[in-house]
Amino acid sequence: MLKIWGRTSSSNVMKVLWLCEELSIEYERIDAGGEYGRTRDPAYLAMNPNSLVPTIEEADGYSVWESHTILRYLVATRTPGDPIHPTAPRHRADVERWMDWQLASLSGPMTPLFWTYVRTPEAQRDLAAAAKARDAAEALWQIVDRQLAGRDYVAGGFSLADIVLGPYLHRWFALPLQRPPMPNLEAWYERLRENHAGFAQHVAVPLA
Repeated sequence: MLKIWGRTSSSNVMKVLWLCEELSIEYERIDAGGEYGRTRDPAYLAMNPNSLVPTIEEADGYSVWESHTILRYLVATRTPGDPIHPTAPRHRADVERWMDWQLASLSGPMTPLFWTYVRTPEAQRDLAAAAKARDAAEALWQIVDRQLAGRDYVAGGFSLADIVLGPYLHRWFALPLQRPPMPNLEAWYERLRENHAGFAQHVAVPLA
């Protein structure tokens, strides 16, 4: 059986768990990272030299790290050709550019916002820096809101693009932030919560 190494509070682990629910992939999850440690154990470093989560381990010992690579690998090995990761070059590019954008652009402001309000004691918070991050995040979410005009999902049909953006989407709505109306973004969030059990189970959870 597939093993997934990683704590459930990690946004990158959430992506993998959600995909497994979408594709009905059976797995065993093992707590690792953060308060659970294990990522600096020699056996873990042999699987993932970065000492980070998630890492997946196949029954024959083959391992994969980097969350987006894991997502692509799981589709390719479990449900090749699935529209969740399209094979047509242009449609695939539509999906993968949002996957790259999440890492290259959206994570920049969203990560410090999360750390400020969830993992930093109130007396130690840099609220000026958080305000700048909020403004930057808002501008990026406005891009997604415009992209969703006339679409149910970011790339048209449900895809890996939605899965990689989903954890930050939930944090955007769950953090104590001033948010302007973004009707397309709000409708997408509700659509994911109502129609995708993996999102509700693994992503739309209390922040920790």
